[in-house]
Amino acid sequence: MGAVKIMAIVLIIAGLLGLVYGQFSYTRETQEAKLGPLELTVKDTETVNVQVWAGVTAVAAGGALLLFASRKS
Repeated sequence: MGAVKIMAIVLIIAGLLGLVYGQFSYTRETQEAKLGPLELTVKDTETVNVQVWAGVTAVAAGGALLLFASRKS
């Protein structure tokens, strides 16, 4: 399987996940302080909303890429 087909499948899966879930969250460390043996960190949870048009575009682009990659072979 070529790299183009793998990228097309990844686009389709990412687009479908974006349409199904609609958002995802991640945690990042924003501040860190070390005072001798004491260590302090602050973790923020960020939520990213995935727009519907972005999911549809990813699925369509992946499908088109997969279609053109299979026709070329």
